[in-house]
Amino acid sequence: MSAVLLASQRQMQALLMDENPGDPAGLLDAASLRGLAVYRHAYRARLIEALRDNYPVLAQVMGDEDFDALAAAYVQARPSAFASIRWYGDALADFMATEAALAHPAFVDVARMDWALRGVFDAAEDEALAFESLQHLAPQDWPALRLQPRASACCLALAWAVEPAWAALARHAQQRDAGEVADEPELPAPEPLDHRLLAWRPQLETRWRSLEAEEGALVAAVFEGADWTRLGELAAGQWGEAEAPARLVGCLQQWVQEGWLRALA
Repeated sequence: MSAVLLASQRQMQALLMDENPGDPAGLLDAASLRGLAVYRHAYRARLIEALRDNYPVLAQVMGDEDFDALAAAYVQARPSAFASIRWYGDALADFMATEAALAHPAFVDVARMDWALRGVFDAAEDEALAFESLQHLAPQDWPALRLQPRASACCLALAWAVEPAWAALARHAQQRDAGEVADEPELPAPEPLDHRLLAWRPQLETRWRSLEAEEGALVAAVFEGADWTRLGELAAGQWGEAEAPARLVGCLQQWVQEGWLRALA
């Protein structure tokens, strides 16, 4: 790409994104500038609409005015770099944590949960691990076994217990969209709680559950690529040498039954 073309593209981006850009480079005549103003408004409105689609529960809990203000600030600070508008907003939670004034810090975790579950729903399909595959493993293969999550599985670290409020708002939105009369839900106040959320999609339905600290550490280790030996060490550190084997096997059975582990290669 030539330097002249690159400079022109950057100038056009500035014309689209700036609130009062003018045209210092003299690229456009007056009529074109008026047309560009209309397009700029529509472009920014479409990005804000995309954020609302990608963060439906966050938009509910914040309310229209506050969410639109947040979305406008994000659009101004983070122009879209994606070919598909579906992925716009990938850094909204980080933006909220570092650059936005929020009515409650738990909104950041609501955003993280929204984005994670949308990603789980849209992820590619792959084969789930079956019990039979594990039964055929030789004893000497277990220590180095590395369980792998499916593409549609996600382990999310959260600092607030936002799941009850998230579930209530999501349920209310479904009732509203179905035309059912539903009062606004009473939301429990989120409590600070460092924990992990596991989300996955066994078929066409997205599922999630909050993890207790012990299982959360094991699930996080699976996502980080730990082998069975390492999982055993973690389990022993949490439950003791005597109880760890049964606990770890119990976790594995539940994980396979839930369907978020990938089939062995």
